[in-house]
Amino acid sequence: MNITEILFWFLTALAILSALMVVFSRNPVHSVLWLILVFFAISGHYIMLNAQFLAIVNLIVYAGAIMVLFLFVIMLMNMNSDSEPQKNKWLKMAGTVAGGSLLLILVAALKNSEVQYQKVEGAQGTIGLIHNLGKTLFTDYVVPFEISSVLFLSAMVGAVVIGKKD
Repeated sequence: MNITEILFWFLTALAILSALMVVFSRNPVHSVLWLILVFFAISGHYIMLNAQFLAIVNLIVYAGAIMVLFLFVIMLMNMNSDSEPQKNKWLKMAGTVAGGSLLLILVAALKNSEVQYQKVEGAQGTIGLIHNLGKTLFTDYVVPFEISSVLFLSAMVGAVVIGKKD
């Protein structure tokens, strides 16, 4: 077992355990923090696949902006035990049955699938590098790229006009 496989299994275990802690954590702020750790583990997988751009975008957009938004919404909701609705035992049982059914379907789908073992050649390949993305974006897709930039500019101007007070 080489260092790449050890790192892969470590990041996989970290992602799975952190995802479980997101679900089972009672405090919503702790759930958001565990979810940030999941995003870091996923970014580690992207780096191992030689997709540095996806790793950085994942960290900036999801672990940065989206999680800050989640934290603000959780703090604005001011969740405490008085405002939390009481849990019904029938709802718990229905949730358990639904989760068990989903697990059964997933196991049945995985049982019928074929597993192919292939090694990923991430270190030698050029797939996922920013240079290739920029080259493709500015040669093959330059017109849609420019149209989307004009669309974003008009959306920003519209947001400023709507937000401006008389």
